[in-house]
Amino acid sequence: MSLAFAKCFDPKGARFGIPTFPWRCAPDGYATLRQLRARGLRPGGQPVAAQVLRPRYRRGPLVAYLYRLDRAKPVRPMTPAKRAALAKANAARRTCPQCRTDAGYVIPVSLGVCVPCAYPDDEQRAA
Repeated sequence: MSLAFAKCFDPKGARFGIPTFPWRCAPDGYATLRQLRARGLRPGGQPVAAQVLRPRYRRGPLVAYLYRLDRAKPVRPMTPAKRAALAKANAARRTCPQCRTDAGYVIPVSLGVCVPCAYPDDEQRAA
């Protein structure tokens, strides 16, 4: 057993408070949030059941929290009201606050306005 593996192996949770396993060595019956979502599940209010650690050189380890599959619940279906709210929010992210037009893309927060409004001189050079 390598030293890095040994530092991340705590199946009883004595050192970290919850069962801890090395990266890619989690037992069956546990899944991360992404893995739950890929299966059409959500944690459903359950607490974190375990974690996997991946040691890194000169930095803290990467941590992925695990949830129990037998306690996971199905993802809630999208309602028409939620779909409309998301469409409205995405439209607001595409609308330029200066010229009030739909930019056709999500306006970068760093600019705050669409590209033609941020760089008006570039349009005159291109023409």
